[in-house]
Order: sequence, then structure tokens, then C-alpha cells
Amino acid sequence: MTETFLADVDATWEDLGYNSRSEFVRDVLRDAVKHPEFNRADLKAIAASEVDIQEGRTHSSEDIKAEYGREDASDR
Repeated sequence: MTETFLADVDATWEDLGYNSRSEFVRDVLRDAVKHPEFNRADLKAIAASEVDIQEGRTHSSEDIKAEYGREDASDR
């Protein structure tokens, strides 16, 4: 690991309230083993979606239904 990356790891575990780097690394590895389907691409997609929401590039389902004159079965 580079010194810069190690500093980022240390800042992260401290910010998250872990008691030690090894405790943090164990949790990260456990999550990676238990949830292998959740990967870097998923994290990037979540982050991109969050940016879209914050920048107002999304629409509510109500807006879409109103725009296209549609209603849910539950609205009938």
C-alpha cells in the first residue's frame, strides 16, 4: 500500500468510529465475502445516482405519471 492510501484508510476507520485499522479491515473483508455481488460498479452507479438526485436531474413517479397521463392500478 502506498503511504497516501494507508493515510486514507486510517482516516476512514477513524471517521467511522472503529477502534483499530485491523477491526476496520476485517469488517471490509467480511462484507466483500458475504456480499460479492455488491461491487465497485454498483458503488459507482449509486454515487452517480446520488449526484443526479442532488443536481435535480431526476423526476418523481408522480411527475412522470402526470406528464404521460398515466395512473397506477392503485390509483384506480
